[in-house]
Amino acid sequence: MQDFPLYFELGWQHILDWRGYDHILFVMVLCGSYSLVEWKKVLILVTAFTLGHSATLALSVLNLINVNTALIEFLIPVTIVITAAANIVNKKTVNKAIKFKYLLALFFGLIHGMGFSNYLKGLLGSSNQIIAELFAFNIGLEFGQLLIVGGTLVLSFLLLNLLKVKKWDWNFFLSSAIFGISFVMAIERLPAILI
Repeated sequence: MQDFPLYFELGWQHILDWRGYDHILFVMVLCGSYSLVEWKKVLILVTAFTLGHSATLALSVLNLINVNTALIEFLIPVTIVITAAANIVNKKTVNKAIKFKYLLALFFGLIHGMGFSNYLKGLLGSSNQIIAELFAFNIGLEFGQLLIVGGTLVLSFLLLNLLKVKKWDWNFFLSSAIFGISFVMAIERLPAILI
């Protein structure tokens, strides 16, 4: 496919675009409570999110599902608020909490996928190679997401190991800051769904 590099680039640029920083905040808060040595848990968590958003991205772009854009734009910061709150409330990581977090990441991925689809539908128009372009875009999204995860885990490593910040303090700071930003974002987007 000759357009693979184009859609791959559009995918990673879309998720790393600071104008759409809600997705960046979600990925950061999703993995921010983990340390670099817990990379396997992060990999499973991010994979669950990926499966969710890949499914709804495909279904939405192929016009098999259609959801109100304003509702999705409101629900995206709500998913961030819930994830941040869960990080703050759960001081200890236990197996039941981890399994619940994986399910939550999968479910929230479904919501975020519909958010990505609005952007992608505008790009594709009436393309006759929609599956290949959707695949390339999704791979680009994943690449961008891995950059965010890597950056967050490296920052966590530096804070925990070099500056000797306590893991709970880092988690609380990051989750609280993202909670506040996302709460305001949700409140700002609420009127659009009430109209």
